[in-house]
Amino acid sequence: MSLSPPPFQPVQALIFDLMGTCTDWRSSILTLLRTLPLPAPLSPSDLPELADAWRAGFFRHILESFRRGEESPGIDAVHRMVLDKLLAARGVEDGWGEREREALVKGWHWQLPWPDAVEGLTRLKKRFMVIVLANGTTRLQLDIIRSSGLPFDTLLSSQLLGHTKPSPDMYLKALDLLDIKPEEALMVAAHAYDLRAAAKVGMKTVYIHRETEDPQEDMSKVRQDVDLFLDGISPWNGLLALADHLGA
Repeated sequence: MSLSPPPFQPVQALIFDLMGTCTDWRSSILTLLRTLPLPAPLSPSDLPELADAWRAGFFRHILESFRRGEESPGIDAVHRMVLDKLLAARGVEDGWGEREREALVKGWHWQLPWPDAVEGLTRLKKRFMVIVLANGTTRLQLDIIRSSGLPFDTLLSSQLLGHTKPSPDMYLKALDLLDIKPEEALMVAAHAYDLRAAAKVGMKTVYIHRETEDPQEDMSKVRQDVDLFLDGISPWNGLLALADHLGA
C-alpha cells in the first residue's frame, strides 16, 4: 500500500511515538551504563545485551499488563522492576546500589534524537500539527523533549490520557483532544504493534524502520500492514524521508 502524493489530504496531524521512533534510547542508555563503575560479574561486553534486555523487558511488561486488563505502574517503576530482575539474574547484588539504580532509571529521561529527527520534525511542523502520543508519564516526555530538542507542538502521555497503547481508547482520546477525525491523523512509529492498533481505529500509518526496534518482527509483513514503510536506519532518512514524501 502507499499513501497519496503530496499534499496528502486530508491529514492535519502527524502523531508520533517517541522512544525508539524519534530518539536513540540505546546509545543514550549505553553511554550512562558505561559511566558507572562496573559491578561484578558484569564485563563491558555485557552492557549492550543488558540495555537490549531492559528495553525488551519493559515492552513485555506493558503488553502483558494490557492483555490481562491490568493497569501498569508508572514507567519509572516498570524500568526499576525490570532492571532489578535483570541484575539479579546476572548475579549483580551490591555492586550497583540504590543510587546507581535510580540514576539508571532516570537515564531514560535524557535521550539523543536520531540524526533525522529534529530537522525532519521542523520541516513537518510547517505543514502539520506534530504531536507525541506515547506510553509513559508527562514528566518523562518533557524531560526527553528538553534533552533531545525535538520540536513537538504538544505531548500526550498515557498518564495524561488515562489509557495505554495499544488500547484503542488511547488513540481515540488523542483524536478527540485534537478535534480531528481518524482519517485526518497519521500515526508514525517504529513499533508495528502501535501502528496496527492505530489502523484499527481508522488512522493512516507510517512505519519508520529503526535498528533498535522490533527485532522480532518480519519486516516483509510489517510492510503489508502499514500505509507507508520508510527506512530509518540509513543516515538522514527516517523523518526527513517522511517530510520529502509529504512535500514539507
